[in-house]
Amino acid sequence: MILHGRTEETATIERLLDDARTGRSGCLVLRGEAGIGKSALLDHAATAAKGMRVLRSNGIASESELPFAGLHLLLGRVVDRVDSLPEVQAQALRGALGLAPASGGDRFLVGLAVLTLLADLAEEKPLVCFVDDAHWLDRESADALLFAARRLQAEGVALLFAARDLHAPEFPASGLPELRLAGLARADASELLADSTTDLSPHARDWILNESRGNPLALVELPSAQRNDTMYASPYSVGNLSTPNRIQQTFAERIAALPERSRNLVFVAAAEETGDLALVLAAAEQLGACVEDLEPAERQLLLRMDGNHLAFRHPLIRTAAYRNIPANQRLTVHRALARSLDSSGPSSVADIDRSAWHWAAASTGPDESVAAKLEHSAERARARGGHAAVAAAYERAAALSPHPPDRGLRLEAAAQAAADAGQLDQAVALAEDASTYRTDAAALARITLIRAAVADEQDRSTTAHTMLVEAAASAAEEDPETAGRLFFHAAVAAWNADDLAAVDRTAQRATALQLPGTERVRALARVIAGQNHRVHDHAADGTVALRELVDSMDSGHGIEKLRDKTKVGWWHLLLGEFEAAHELATTLDRECRAQGAIGVLSLVLMLLARTQLSIGKHHEALASATEGLRIAEDTGQSRVRVYLSTVLAQLAAISGDEQRCGALTDEALSRGVAPGTTHAAGALSLLDLGMGRYESAVDRIAEVVAGRNRQGVLSSIPDFVEAAVRLDQPWRVRQAQEWYQAWASNIGKPWAQAIALRCQALLGDDTEAEHHYARAVELHQQGGNPFDRARTELLHGEWLRRVHRRSDARSPLRSALDVFERLGADPWTERASIELRATGERITTPSGEPDLLGRLTPQELQVVRLAATGLSNREIGNQLFLSPRTVGYHLSNAYPKLGVASRRELVGLDLFR
Repeated sequence: MILHGRTEETATIERLLDDARTGRSGCLVLRGEAGIGKSALLDHAATAAKGMRVLRSNGIASESELPFAGLHLLLGRVVDRVDSLPEVQAQALRGALGLAPASGGDRFLVGLAVLTLLADLAEEKPLVCFVDDAHWLDRESADALLFAARRLQAEGVALLFAARDLHAPEFPASGLPELRLAGLARADASELLADSTTDLSPHARDWILNESRGNPLALVELPSAQRNDTMYASPYSVGNLSTPNRIQQTFAERIAALPERSRNLVFVAAAEETGDLALVLAAAEQLGACVEDLEPAERQLLLRMDGNHLAFRHPLIRTAAYRNIPANQRLTVHRALARSLDSSGPSSVADIDRSAWHWAAASTGPDESVAAKLEHSAERARARGGHAAVAAAYERAAALSPHPPDRGLRLEAAAQAAADAGQLDQAVALAEDASTYRTDAAALARITLIRAAVADEQDRSTTAHTMLVEAAASAAEEDPETAGRLFFHAAVAAWNADDLAAVDRTAQRATALQLPGTERVRALARVIAGQNHRVHDHAADGTVALRELVDSMDSGHGIEKLRDKTKVGWWHLLLGEFEAAHELATTLDRECRAQGAIGVLSLVLMLLARTQLSIGKHHEALASATEGLRIAEDTGQSRVRVYLSTVLAQLAAISGDEQRCGALTDEALSRGVAPGTTHAAGALSLLDLGMGRYESAVDRIAEVVAGRNRQGVLSSIPDFVEAAVRLDQPWRVRQAQEWYQAWASNIGKPWAQAIALRCQALLGDDTEAEHHYARAVELHQQGGNPFDRARTELLHGEWLRRVHRRSDARSPLRSALDVFERLGADPWTERASIELRATGERITTPSGEPDLLGRLTPQELQVVRLAATGLSNREIGNQLFLSPRTVGYHLSNAYPKLGVASRRELVGLDLFR
């Protein structure tokens, strides 16, 4: 087939295929209007994929609500390879494809299974996958394929999607390369028109060239319409339509011209997405059609036989056919298909679900039997991780429910599923509809929780708080336990909204009503009071309240248990129990990876990265935060993404990377929600302090300290003190320093007391400084963050040099310099070097061993550490959500950086410091 005017596009695709043949993976999304040539380019790619394995799939509008339908079509010929996957992945993919009972696992685990399967296939020969009409993919298939696409690196896999731009659902593929197709140039369009027809008058030819706007399908299809005088003779009815609609109208007219029985057969084929010939003919028989009636449709180039399946020559033909079925006949078509599926004895879960949807499409009013079928379909979809399909099935089941309570219950289930699928606006609309049919307090509370959670996620936390308080008050008498739960969530929402007074009011109201669980609401209010030091005595009580919250957390079950334990980790962090938080986060990280709980993994990595930063494991924090950020982007967890960005910003501040630190803090500062805002301000102030911009550092932290919600600012108060002292403005930080000292005393951690002593030394006179610094260094030896210890040693050495004890100053300054160099803290390394030189000591650079780990990328570091423990490439890939070949690629890049030649030599390196 000759493609006119697509030289650059075909060259881009052929480069993608060539890269795959040499082991480099890649992805490309073709975008453009209907008929612009996306499918033709995929056909060209299939022809050009010589020596490669080819897998093809396409999205179908009527299948867009059936979970994993598109994935089933793509992988149908290679399902025998699923058994070779790691068991947890194989189980998830079998369930998704209906090959085994669904496991109910995380939907992103299916994406990992797809990635591993594609990589395994590419081990044998380079692989290319084509997905046409990707905009019609069911959400679950799209999520799995995009998850895999974003992680392709060194497998030898090429993945091409074709998606329509207009008049179709969105196909969001952020981060993937795109190629947008425009209409053909006039000369190329003229050549294509000449190839497709030779009997047009010059006038008709010019009209078609003008009207087609370079759309290849229009150039092929408009001539037949013009010959029948349906286009040129009727400019007012058709000529003013968009090009895709104009093409669609020509198909509709061609279908209308078929004999009645052939037309009915086309209608049945349009309504049955699988194209199963036996099923289509069985249903068409009920409308008086038979196999002989296919011939007129084939002759008109509408349908073609493809083995035991019927295929439309272009997706727009199916669309035109289905849209033009008369309303009463459409009911008959779907009823015939449902009967045929039921009478043949459905052979798979997909057949059962299709039958339910055909019965639903054939219904004209409430029908409990059909609603029940859809409800069962929804629950099967839930077990397969298809939350969007759950929402769609329950919403349709609700519409068919004869009894209002059942309708409300199903709308509630649809709302929850929509929220789980990330369809937040849809979730709110469904929840509001559900509330009109539910009257019991427990149901209304659940519905309110759905609406409030969405509002909170959309940064409408004040609205969420109001909804929850009102619902809790309404439920207090009928369902006090639920009301107590709602008040706790209301207090959290108020905190997120930066309305600390509302937290207190919520606690007071819950207490007055004497609800179960009120103690947790009061504890949260006390924690917030302690975090914000509105009264100094609150700091001690806030610490006690934190311990009460840790003790009161429910253990939960399954995935919820992981979520609850993650919350406990954050309470440990607020208590300064960094080692306990790190141990818990590390355990949760292993459990999430073992269970494939990717949605929870981003939350765990957020905790793990912060704990690693807090104990000085900067390389690990960089790797965890980078991985967590990528997962959060995949899952749409915006708050997690922002928080992880502030961890990376802190690391950038320590290294002195000003541009990166600024970029990573922009979103957190613009959102204005603590602790993201305070951590962002803290990172920027630390950068300023390291760069010697003391006034800027003081101003940043002073603004946060003076604000209403100071959650997270405690860690920046030592920076506040140091910068203010260097500006000779100690009066600005006295109160903040007293708060920090009280907190350090309350939590009783040696490292916190050491930092408090450092601040006292800075603010006191020389007679006190010696004792405070010496005691602080002793306490730092008992654990904590090496970066904090080095900063104390640096300040101690500076003080010793300033009081003319240069010989004594060298030891702490050398120790500080070694730590700063190892951590890659360039501004602080420079400061320590200058001070050490001022004592008269000569410095060789670098002062210590080369930082081998600093040479690795975050992902290389993760890979080599796991390899050093003896894990295979496949096992490493299973943990890090990479293909085994990409693991091997990272190892091959890491070896020369580390000066080793094999994984055996990794064991002798200090990879875990």
